[in-house]
Amino acid sequence: MTTPQVRRPEYRLLAELEAAFDALIEATAAVAEAYTRAPGSCWIFGEPEPVDQKRAEAWLRHALQDVWYQDGQDGRATRAYIGLVAASDAVMEAVAAANTAKAAFAALTARIRDQAPALIPEAKAILPFRHPALHDHLRGEGLARVHLKQCWRAIPTSEAPLARARLAWYSSGRSIKKLTVQEAEQKLLALDSEAAHVRIQLRRLAGLPGGEPLAQVQRQAPLMRANLFYREPLEDGRTRRAMNVALPLFIPSPDGRLPDHNLPPLQPPEARTRARRRDERLEDEPFLPSLRVYRYR
Repeated sequence: MTTPQVRRPEYRLLAELEAAFDALIEATAAVAEAYTRAPGSCWIFGEPEPVDQKRAEAWLRHALQDVWYQDGQDGRATRAYIGLVAASDAVMEAVAAANTAKAAFAALTARIRDQAPALIPEAKAILPFRHPALHDHLRGEGLARVHLKQCWRAIPTSEAPLARARLAWYSSGRSIKKLTVQEAEQKLLALDSEAAHVRIQLRRLAGLPGGEPLAQVQRQAPLMRANLFYREPLEDGRTRRAMNVALPLFIPSPDGRLPDHNLPPLQPPEARTRARRRDERLEDEPFLPSLRVYRYR
């Protein structure tokens, strides 16, 4: 028989997560409210300028509080809300507080994954009920579960006023995981080992030395990248910075105006736009196509 004491730590963790979620929702709402009180210029990717103030306020609130799964959404994917916001000191302070709340929520979620991973699905289902009005509205749109990554992803900010901002699609990103020959064999065997294409790859793999390292490559979805150019050098001497922007970028602006900025194309390029590095270490063609595994040159 399970005693209440066994479950008590999990209840405590869930209560902490509920409180952290409340703080996160309240902090992001406070950003939108601060912007309403002290509005600045806003540019929304894909919409003509100038953006109507009411539209900017509604878009910002939605972008900052979209923490929900859509029906059929890949759990690894997040929705992007790309834009630039000219922010007053009060708005920048509210953004900093929201990012602090997001970091606290992320740290607590990581602790729960480590100590009581079975709580995660339960949390995704019950957290929306912390805000019934919001949940009832979103449930009709198929948004009934919390998307943890969209909760904790930070709101991008510039440390100082900008002279200009340049945005561009980055579609060459990838993650590379090293594999041993033995690990690659196990992954192939986990597929249909009777399939002809898998048997061919197993034979190819058997011809390699056991100690040869391999690389499994995962292509990353295209993302928007912003290159920021400061009006004045920062204290550490930096004059520019590059960052990924999946949420509105808040820029300190005493006069409420946006810096000079470009208009990136609405869709990412279909082909690779960056030149291949001369020191590219992987072969051009995958050695094990079913696993996206490459040999090193």
